[in-house]
Amino acid sequence: MQQMPEQLIYMDYNATTPCDPRVVEAMLPYFSARFGNAASHTHAFGWEAREAAELAREQVAGLIGAEAGELVFTSGATEAINLALKGIFELYRHKGNHIITCVTEHKAVLDTCAELERRGAAVTYLPVDGAGRLDPDALAAALTPQTLLVSVMYANNETGVIQDIPLLSRLSREQGALFMTDATQALGKIPVEVNRDGIDLLCCSAHKLYGPKGAGALYLRRRAPRVRLHPLIHGGGHEKGLRSGTLNVPGIVGLGAAAECCRREMQADAARLGALRDELEKTLLRTGRARINGDAGHRLPHVSNLAFLRTDGNALLSAVTKRVAVSSGSACTSALPRPSHVLSAMGLDPSLARASLRLSLGRMTTPEEVQEAARFIGQTLAELGPTETA
Repeated sequence: MQQMPEQLIYMDYNATTPCDPRVVEAMLPYFSARFGNAASHTHAFGWEAREAAELAREQVAGLIGAEAGELVFTSGATEAINLALKGIFELYRHKGNHIITCVTEHKAVLDTCAELERRGAAVTYLPVDGAGRLDPDALAAALTPQTLLVSVMYANNETGVIQDIPLLSRLSREQGALFMTDATQALGKIPVEVNRDGIDLLCCSAHKLYGPKGAGALYLRRRAPRVRLHPLIHGGGHEKGLRSGTLNVPGIVGLGAAAECCRREMQADAARLGALRDELEKTLLRTGRARINGDAGHRLPHVSNLAFLRTDGNALLSAVTKRVAVSSGSACTSALPRPSHVLSAMGLDPSLARASLRLSLGRMTTPEEVQEAARFIGQTLAELGPTETA
């Protein structure tokens, strides 16, 4: 087992967040004293578990402006994405087989779309510009009468770039297509409202907003239009038959508690973290070796993706992570040798994409940590020196 380096500064909140102590406190009773199965309808142990799950459903719904009955609990965003994409395609394929998504989506979307292509779907992968934004005109041109669903992530997990979801959803729905968004990174960080934004399906995960790993949810609009799905998992008819399996009550309680904390504190957190992120960037940009990847005016407040010029990317990442926990892309693909597919899609040269770092701050980040991280990364750049080929 590898030892955790002493005084390691955590700046990889987009990969995962620590559980908020208030979330842990809410969860603990449901591991022991309140251990009932939420599907047990004949006694108080089951009733208690079911009430806890329903409260959590209301709390998550409150964060996105939905009704509690429009939420299906899952094991996380990846399962929610699979359920949404496969469920829509299987149920509605008699109406069409076309799905539209974006080249910078998370692999949970891209890999699921690739699987649907093997099942007969026609998938259009829309490009982004150099700032990581999707052109609405490109979406409008791609829509056809055969388009069942458009799936565009709310905010990118690597760059933090926010898409114009209200406009993209309006264009999709005007042509009769459902609109889905992977809101995993955006939820709890910026306001996301399903009715204001015109979202028909939304996926999220607890561990990105200070909740536990292994819990997530899928929002399904139930009126104007009513969205229906073919189930991915069968056996028992849980979650109105859409997701069978005994409910993970402790995890669901944690998801609900995390959503409630975010609903109350999101605005203050965003202001504080935005100021810290800007301070971090200003210090690193002053080195003359860094530049921001992505649209600086349309980003999540806690995320900075920086490309380091004339720098060996492998050497930089290896040196920086001795003191600061950062990543070079998505946690799900960080072991892959090729450069980030997101940065490549934005037109970055492979060597520059490899020399890019994602720094994501969070609720527990302190000003002192930001100052020390900026100092250490700057020092590391100076020690490595500029390369001629990078």
